Amino acid sequence: MTQGELIADAPQRRFNPLKGEWVLVSPHRSKRPWQGRTETQEDTERPAYDPQCYLCAGNARSSGATNPNYSGPFVFDNDFPALLSDTQEGKTRHPLFRAENVQGTARVMCYSERHDLTLPELSQTDIRAVVDVWAEQIVELGAYWHWVAVFENKGELMGCSQPHPHGQIWASNFIPNEVATEDARQKEWLESNGRVLLVDYAAEEAKRGDRTVVENDDWIVVVPWWATWPFETLMLPRRHVLRLPDLTEAERTSLAEILKRLTIAYDNLFLTEFPYTMGWHGAPTKAGDHGHWQLHAHFYPPLLRSATVRKFMVGFEMLAEAQRDLTPESAAARLRDLPGVHYKSGSGG
Repeated sequence: MTQGELIADAPQRRFNPLKGEWVLVSPHRSKRPWQGRTETQEDTERPAYDPQCYLCAGNARSSGATNPNYSGPFVFDNDFPALLSDTQEGKTRHPLFRAENVQGTARVMCYSERHDLTLPELSQTDIRAVVDVWAEQIVELGAYWHWVAVFENKGELMGCSQPHPHGQIWASNFIPNEVATEDARQKEWLESNGRVLLVDYAAEEAKRGDRTVVENDDWIVVVPWWATWPFETLMLPRRHVLRLPDLTEAERTSLAEILKRLTIAYDNLFLTEFPYTMGWHGAPTKAGDHGHWQLHAHFYPPLLRSATVRKFMVGFEMLAEAQRDLTPESAAARLRDLPGVHYKSGSGG
């Protein structure tokens, strides 16, 4: 069989240069009937303040600590942290049973005092305040730790047990697997091409346009060429930026705008509070040359066909490699064509 141009609607593998992995794409399977598991739609009316909520302003948390009567973003040390700052150093010696003790800290960040407003329902001004606190936390924790993770698990489908809109900030004395992989691949690209991988990628996606979801002068959001999750997106600054604290005032404001537009599109897709895991990847705060890095955010949502049908990573995905049915181009088009006003509001916030 002779090799020609890629057949867009036929089974194919796409390469992820950021991770050095392949993804199997099977566009012909998107029309198959679904008789599998369906989820309960999560949306319920929540009050602006819930006296039983551990995260609402002025309430007692499960640890016994009391939240201040805060307004806007509120950060506190996690009452049940996954990392501890005072762990003693130690390690195993056997090559088949390697382990080492690690140190770090974990914090919780409430986006606002409002129990009922998720990120897309906040005003752009309030989202800008969230961006500023993210940056402040990276500066503060990055002075002591090698890596600072800023992320959000939104919705019960993503394991979130607390309905008050919030994210998390973990800092560690080690570089986690996903970050180490991205570090190596970006460094390799710079050494081979003399340019920054994700700066090149953002520019090329901007020219092509078929995977772009939303964009403005400073930012572009795409369903990446190598997307694994059905409506996965990648958020990128257009210029070379290492970390969130390095953004200019204008870029922070435009980031708030692009975050609102993207998350409104997500919610409007299936008329639900769209679940996802979102996280920022920037250069490690560990000392060293990190010029090969480019700031970016990953959004990994599980929903596939509706608010109640999700994508499962099982079988071939667990035992071989990631696989998707919906092409990134069609996913981007569906998100791109949605109204810019949140489905719960006639004003758009």
